[in-house]
Amino acid sequence: MRLLVRFFGFLFATGALLGLAGAAVAGYFVWKYSKELPDYEQLAKYEPPIMTRLHANDGRLIAEYAKERRLFLPIQAIPQRLIQAVTSAEDKNFYEHGGLDFAGIARAALSNFQNQGRRPQGASTITQQVAKNFLLTNRQDYERKIKEALLALRIEQTYSKDRILELYLNEIYLGLGAYGVGAAALVYFDKSVSELTLAEAAYLAALPKAPNNYHPFRYPERAIERRNWVIDRMVENGYATAEEGAAAKKSALDVDPRPTGNQLPASEYFNEEVRRVLYERYGEKGLYEGGLSVRTTLDPQLQLIARKSLSDGLVRYDEARGWRGPLREIDPRGDWGLALADIPAYTDVRPWRLAVVLDAGAAQASIGLQPGRDKSGAVTRERETGTLSLEGVRWAKWAKGPEQGRAVKTVSQVVKPGDVIYVEPAKEGSSEYRLRQIPDISGGLVAMDPYTGSVLALAGGFSFDESQFNRATQALRQPGSSFKPFIYAAALDNGYTPSSVVLDGPIEIDQGPGIGIWRPENYAKKFYGPQTLRFGIEKSRNVMTVRLAQDMGMPIISEYARRFGVMEDLPPYLSMALGAGETTVLRMTAAYAMFANGGKRVTPSVIDRIQDRTGKTIYRHDDRQCLGCTATAWAGQDEPKLVDGREQVLDPMTAYQITSMMEGVVLRGTGTAVRAVGKPIAGKTGTTNDYKDAWFVGFSPDLVVGVYLGYDKPHSLGSGETGGSVAAPVFTEFMKAALADKPATPFRVPPGIKLIRINPTSGMRASAGDPKVILEAFKPGTAPADSYSIIGQAAPSDRPQVVTPEADRAVRTGTGGLY
Repeated sequence: MRLLVRFFGFLFATGALLGLAGAAVAGYFVWKYSKELPDYEQLAKYEPPIMTRLHANDGRLIAEYAKERRLFLPIQAIPQRLIQAVTSAEDKNFYEHGGLDFAGIARAALSNFQNQGRRPQGASTITQQVAKNFLLTNRQDYERKIKEALLALRIEQTYSKDRILELYLNEIYLGLGAYGVGAAALVYFDKSVSELTLAEAAYLAALPKAPNNYHPFRYPERAIERRNWVIDRMVENGYATAEEGAAAKKSALDVDPRPTGNQLPASEYFNEEVRRVLYERYGEKGLYEGGLSVRTTLDPQLQLIARKSLSDGLVRYDEARGWRGPLREIDPRGDWGLALADIPAYTDVRPWRLAVVLDAGAAQASIGLQPGRDKSGAVTRERETGTLSLEGVRWAKWAKGPEQGRAVKTVSQVVKPGDVIYVEPAKEGSSEYRLRQIPDISGGLVAMDPYTGSVLALAGGFSFDESQFNRATQALRQPGSSFKPFIYAAALDNGYTPSSVVLDGPIEIDQGPGIGIWRPENYAKKFYGPQTLRFGIEKSRNVMTVRLAQDMGMPIISEYARRFGVMEDLPPYLSMALGAGETTVLRMTAAYAMFANGGKRVTPSVIDRIQDRTGKTIYRHDDRQCLGCTATAWAGQDEPKLVDGREQVLDPMTAYQITSMMEGVVLRGTGTAVRAVGKPIAGKTGTTNDYKDAWFVGFSPDLVVGVYLGYDKPHSLGSGETGGSVAAPVFTEFMKAALADKPATPFRVPPGIKLIRINPTSGMRASAGDPKVILEAFKPGTAPADSYSIIGQAAPSDRPQVVTPEADRAVRTGTGGLY
């Protein structure tokens, strides 16, 4: 008996010593690794990367930018059903354990012992996963596991369960580029988390373990099996009834991935301009990780109209030049669909589609349309065909070669089997198609609110897929005669009236040694004698404009160009008065906005307001102060006042005079194509030397639009292709649609302006017998001339007037003038 007692005593002592030794070893490792633990308190300040989202002016989502697609959701915004699904799948004892699930560890150890040779089963809690994902690496070794366990214990002592779960649910990667449950709900199901069904919540909860293994399109059976396992765990844990679980397990996955990038068709150029502005202001990190909420100035309806108007104009011009041939050729025999599917097609030109000609005859051709791809990316099996009619290729006279310009009499003249072409349905739902080609010419269009500078629509070319170069904001082009209103505005501010008469006669400018004589000409190569300023701008007379610039001096013209934001440093040469400098469509549109709004400076902007991730407004485009706008209810107080501190860049009366004269451009001058709008419109055409650039910039009382068409590598559009014939129709199409439901509002006449009937030829007061009369605008203290006087008649009208370099320099430096 005594020996037995001694034996058990020995065993107890040995066990105690081993226990102490084990505790000492464990204590040593805890002490050792505790010193190397990262600072877990940084979790309190954690701000995950969040995507930046752009919204139109009506609140519609138009684009998202992120390296990790994530929407941060506070735990209060995540529904209990989704939380229950995640904890059932990942850590069913989450709310009971203190960071480590010892029962789970025991179960995992037993399972691993019984299934040796298979991948070991883990028992990490959600808290351990937070420790690993936020503070440690993914290295698989015991050292990391020890640190993970120690961190989990300390995290549980420091943070609430809700905070730990909030971090986890917003950080985890769930496949298809989605980080966190908020983004995943949108990406997989196009829903907010509060709208998820039981089956959908269970599928998202199935993904953290290995999202690629449960990909909805590559491994759908595996995905459904894992989802159903989660549903069973939810039923087992009492989070769903057996009936609910059975119904959820019968449902399909119904995953429809939400597209990335642009969410609104036709807005690609606009969105890229916003992205560029945000990148310049906040840098790459602020743009892609800052969680900015950006309310843009985009009007979705006007944007669609802008895209269509510009595209129609580019296609109309391009097709008039003829057919340039197919994109490429493939073998139409066998399965042509596979070969056609591999050819990149522009996605932003729909309803145009890529097609291959299968056979071609006299009256029609059979075509095969490019097949789509399923959600896994594989080419679909269906092969859609259609016909190309003779009427659909009638426009396609050959642009080059032996058949150049020859009328099309058969379809086979234009296409042959194997040609890869673009086609468009003759009408919606039709199997008959029309031949199309991507235009060589390009252009830009900007629509703006003249009172705020807000860019309501912007089109920077025919296809963003083809070229991301934005012709509305990045292309520096000569504005031609569309620059002339700034010359005339300067004249009206400096003593001229709209009825002042200027000689339209020959003039020679001696530009100095090595440069020679410049003889400015009018478009029609004619001179029209004495004419009023109104006539000069309506008919776009070059020589009259040069004489005005000579009379005022180029320094003042350069100052007006700078004041209106058209060009910062216009060279002081007389040729610049005819629009030989370079500017952009955006700048020209903003400059014309100042005519439309009564001379107030506007700064063009594609952004209305920016909020940071907390909802705080960090930028607002309209910085005007509103006095009395803080009241929440009307209580008899004074009406709120908007304090407008913007610079007055032009006398409001001058702005109206120029507007009235440019309204005449539309009614009687070079822009008569715009009369088809049927509403009061003012504007000016622009055409540069050799017909390289075509412009029309104009406005109604509440909308200003600039249009430019030309080649990216500037060359002639063709003889006679002017702003009035090429750009004005695009402007007209846009304005007709944009103003369709707007009343015909006349331009506002500022106080003090006198409207006097004048003879448009002499510029003097109209008499009873005058056959033509114009109601002209005069400032106080000015009136039509009492006698017929001509500015610029310093030499007989049949001989050119010569301006020497010395005289030219004197005028340009403001030291003297000829007229």
